[in-house]
Amino acid sequence: MKIPKRIQPLIDDGIVDAVISRLMSGKEADVFVVRCGSEVRCAKVYKEARKRSFKQAVHYTEGRKVRNSRRERAMKKGSKYGRQETEAVWQTTEVDALYKLADADVRVPTPHGCVDGVLLMELICDANGDVAPRLADVTMTAEKAIRDHAQMMVYVARMLCAGLVHGDLSEFNVLVNDDGPVIIDLPQVVQAAGNNHAESMLYRDVDNLTNYYGQFAPVLLEGKFSKELWALFEAGELHANTVLTGHFEEDLKSADVDAVMTEINAAIEEEEARLERIQSAE
Repeated sequence: MKIPKRIQPLIDDGIVDAVISRLMSGKEADVFVVRCGSEVRCAKVYKEARKRSFKQAVHYTEGRKVRNSRRERAMKKGSKYGRQETEAVWQTTEVDALYKLADADVRVPTPHGCVDGVLLMELICDANGDVAPRLADVTMTAEKAIRDHAQMMVYVARMLCAGLVHGDLSEFNVLVNDDGPVIIDLPQVVQAAGNNHAESMLYRDVDNLTNYYGQFAPVLLEGKFSKELWALFEAGELHANTVLTGHFEEDLKSADVDAVMTEINAAIEEEEARLERIQSAE
C-alpha cells in the first residue's frame, strides 16, 4: 500500500521497515499495521488539531501540567509555537499514560516510542495472530460478561489509583483476546485530582462499560459501580486490588443540582459521540 506521509520519515530512519495495512481511521488518529524488524506492530498517526473531531478537548486538557513555564504561557496564549506545543503534549500524554498504566498493572498495549506524531506500540492479536476485535464486536455468555466486567472495574480502579481517568472509555476503546480485555486510546486521559470534569468522566466510563456488559448479564445493571468507585477514591479507601460490589447508599437528603446537570450534559455528549462513531463505522 501507499506509505502514509507521516510514516515515511520513520521508514527513512529505519525505525519502520514496511507498512502492511491500514487498521482503522478514528476521530483523533489513523492506525496502521507496520513491520519493525521481525515484529509486527501498530503505528498510530495523530491527526492535526484542525483535522481532529474530538469534542470538548479543553475539558480533557484541564489540569495537565507543563514543566516549562515558557511553553505553558505560549499554550495559553494560543500562539503558533503554543499550538505546536499543545499538539506535542496531546501526543506524549498517551505515551506517558501507557507506561504509567503498565506499571500499575493495567492491561494496555506496550508502547515502543513516539516519533514526530507517530506512536509505535504493540499490536494486540487473537490466538490466530489476527488483530483482536473491539469489545463492541464481541458477544459473550453471562458468566464471561460478569468476569470481564469485574476485570475492567479492577483496571479502572487501578487507573484511578494512578491518578488517571480514561475519559472516553467504552466498548469501542477496549480490545479483547484470549487473555481478556485491553484498554486502548488514551490521548484524552485526564488527571483525577486536577480536572473538574474527572468525576463525571469516570461515571461515564464506568457506566458505558456496565451498560455494554449488562446486555449479556442484566444483573450488572443493578449495580452502582461508578458511584461506589468515586466514593472510595474520595475517601482515600481505593486500592489497586479493591473489588467493587456495586452497592452504594446515596445521600438523598440534599440534591447537588450542579452534579446532576453535569451528569445530564455528559450523557448528552456521550450519546452524540456514540452516534458519530456509529456513522464513522458505517
